[in-house]
Amino acid sequence: MSTQRTPRTRRRGAVLTAAVLLGTATAATAPATAVPRPPTPLPTAPTRPPVQPTCSSAYKITQKLEGGAVWNMCWRYNTDAGLTLDNVTYQPPGAAAPIRVLTSARLAQIHVPYDDGAAEYDDLTGAGFGWGLQNLKPAECPGGTISTVKVPEVGQVKGLCTTTRARGHAYRMAADAGGQVYQVQGKDLLVYTVNKVGWYEYISEWRFSADGTIGANVGATGSLSPVDYNATDGRGWPIGKGARAYATSHAHNVFWKLDFGLDGTKDRIEQFDSTVTAPVNGGGPTVKTKRTAVTKELAGDARNMRWWRVVSGTGKNADGHARSYEIVPGHTNTHAGRGFTKHDVYFTQSRACEQFASNNIGNCGTNAGDSVDKWVNGETLTKPSVWVNIGFHHIARDEDQQPMPVHWQGFQLAPRDVTAMNPLTPSDLASENGQPDLGS
Repeated sequence: MSTQRTPRTRRRGAVLTAAVLLGTATAATAPATAVPRPPTPLPTAPTRPPVQPTCSSAYKITQKLEGGAVWNMCWRYNTDAGLTLDNVTYQPPGAAAPIRVLTSARLAQIHVPYDDGAAEYDDLTGAGFGWGLQNLKPAECPGGTISTVKVPEVGQVKGLCTTTRARGHAYRMAADAGGQVYQVQGKDLLVYTVNKVGWYEYISEWRFSADGTIGANVGATGSLSPVDYNATDGRGWPIGKGARAYATSHAHNVFWKLDFGLDGTKDRIEQFDSTVTAPVNGGGPTVKTKRTAVTKELAGDARNMRWWRVVSGTGKNADGHARSYEIVPGHTNTHAGRGFTKHDVYFTQSRACEQFASNNIGNCGTNAGDSVDKWVNGETLTKPSVWVNIGFHHIARDEDQQPMPVHWQGFQLAPRDVTAMNPLTPSDLASENGQPDLGS
């Protein structure tokens, strides 16, 4: 059973009941980029049958990046979750077949509680996020393609941008002799939408790099709500001349839901914790790292030198190491106001009804609870869903007007042993896998 939280007046269209509909798209392929020198194909694991996203060309995104790396995926649009990416595959340069990475990836909630307790929003399932999809101008999608999305009760919206963007050095290494410098300037595939909720506009961005890295980010922009210029109780910041208007401070707790299926198999979760011991008897400090298999549902708290990875059930790289993706959170402020905001990551047994991190609209039954913290109840993980929570405490400033500069929050999925070497390794370094030849 979903609940509507305490509202404060916000400028928006009508909030409608939940609905799901696929949009229509034009081709979503942006130009590839060249590299100074192509890498030599690296050794690959045993050949698997080719894997391609199972969707029509209208909903398929394919992009070749430096070195010949290729990302493939399908897109669809949901009037609650917004943009969803399905069947995401990565094919490293020289690989015989794509690697399955994500079965599904999307936003799972944007929870916005105000510091004075007078208002609290679930922007996805309670404030019309999906219906607020914005038309994008060509200048907002430089060098790319804007696809058309059919939004119920709204119509055709030119709202999905697929493009590439320079990210600087993919790597740089000066050779020990001869003056050779190995370097590649990288480009990322970007897929994003802009959704308006009240005075805020959210840029929901997915970023894919040639080395297999995935970035998920939400940027909040638009404007501060003028109806909240009343925080004279010490829970706001003066905006404008003098101290007459105080913008109420608030939080943006952004949740993502990820279902992996690495190599098309069932995944497992591992947690790593490192402990530092102070120097003894003139030696240096020591570090010991412990790996813990996460076999039961978990509400995880980020700590210093702690991290998690999602491991393929069967897939291995050419070195015989299990493929995995490490969850790398960006800067976050954990908000302790609700049970579901108190933790940084959740691993739950995948269930179709468990769709949103709070104010869930899936029909999970009377006593199931409507937030992700209620679903962590000790069940064995055989098919885990991953929920990532990144928080931002927004204490306004004069520079937030007008319009508000984008403030970003998000995380990365970093490949760990997906390939045997850097997939962009140049040809004359391709033999240096493992211990390099240091001479006799």
